[in-house]
Amino acid sequence: MAYLLNTDADQQAMLREIGAASIEELLDSIPAELRLQRPLELPPALGEMELAALVERLAAANVSTQQAVCFLGAGAYDHFVPAVVDFVAARSEFYTAYTPYQPEASQGTLQAMFEYQTLITQLTGLDVSNASLYDGASAMAEAVLMALSAEPGRSEVIVAESVHPEYRQVLAAYLANIDVEIHTVPTPNGAVELASLGQIVCQRTACVVVQHPNFFGCLEDVQAVADFAHQAGAALVQVFDPISLGVLRRPGQLGADIAVAEGQCLGNHLSFGGPYLGILACREQFLRRMPGRLVGQTTDRTGRRCWVLTLQTREQHIRREKATSNICTNQGLMALRASIYLALMGPQGLREVANLCLQKTRYALDQITRTGRWQAAFQRPVFKEFVIRRPGQDMEALVSAAAKEGLFAGVPLGRWFPELADGLLVAVTEKRTKADIDRWAALLAE
Repeated sequence: MAYLLNTDADQQAMLREIGAASIEELLDSIPAELRLQRPLELPPALGEMELAALVERLAAANVSTQQAVCFLGAGAYDHFVPAVVDFVAARSEFYTAYTPYQPEASQGTLQAMFEYQTLITQLTGLDVSNASLYDGASAMAEAVLMALSAEPGRSEVIVAESVHPEYRQVLAAYLANIDVEIHTVPTPNGAVELASLGQIVCQRTACVVVQHPNFFGCLEDVQAVADFAHQAGAALVQVFDPISLGVLRRPGQLGADIAVAEGQCLGNHLSFGGPYLGILACREQFLRRMPGRLVGQTTDRTGRRCWVLTLQTREQHIRREKATSNICTNQGLMALRASIYLALMGPQGLREVANLCLQKTRYALDQITRTGRWQAAFQRPVFKEFVIRRPGQDMEALVSAAAKEGLFAGVPLGRWFPELADGLLVAVTEKRTKADIDRWAALLAE
């Protein structure tokens, strides 16, 4: 991004245009106790060459997946991004039109959103998709709000403990000031125990939330969970991994009413944590309860195909009192990258990536557990991720030591699950080679 210098003369010209005597006057509306009362501890000004060298030194302190082999997961994954995704998404028409506040003036952006929605409905097997949300966690929370608004007499949400713990924290924050009770179903064996679920679901339940593959990488019996939910008149919300749908059945086929996901794995780089995009698709009955934007296809007065924002149930619009959500933008650029990736890969390409993840995950788990020093935490089928345990092992120390050897070994689970303080969550994507996995297993065996 270009650096544009504002001189003192530039600042004075802008202040005159605004009608303010000084920059301090612009800040008068901020209460004094909230304003910084001390001088900023900044070094003397640097020339451009010296400043560039300083920033490069600071950036070099970061260790990325280009310098280390990555077995990290827990919602963000080191998948391969084809060069064409970067090339097409970097075109100025897409790169600058990040979100269309005057949408009808940007047919190209609307068409890209429409194509994204089409691809997501094909991927999930559901009727409709919106034009993306902020991330997977907020998408899950919005799905729960949709289910609650569809059944206003119901005031209970059931969430499996195997759903990403940070997604559950976001949901709790969304519902903190709403008279809704959240029940968490324990998953001591790595997945929902149907007997326990059957005792909790009742006529007060608005929805049941399950993740498949779940946070531990284990596969859930989504169809059975859906049956329990539907028998009580509740909706099923499924959190899914888009890559897994190359080999697993689609949410719509498993009985999900609303399906949500983090779309980072679809052509988006890890980027030190974002920006990412939230995927949300649902059955047609929930259409008018969807947050964000929905793009539709129509024809103009000359008969040419064109696109419009069909629904924009946002608080910024004229009927804001009827808004379904305060989501006021969408991750348009990230959704575009997901569209390019899905169109490029096609069903066969997605299947190949998913199969590689599946096979390499199995190989990694076998390699680390064959000596008996490490054990699989759960005896269940897994996809792309799994949990291993070693009693007495300080996982934080292990991860730190592995990083010094150029390996991101996994994610310690103690911060979320005290009972799994000796557990490590490991992700294996198609990028990991046999040599990578063997080296990782040998290091952990030591």
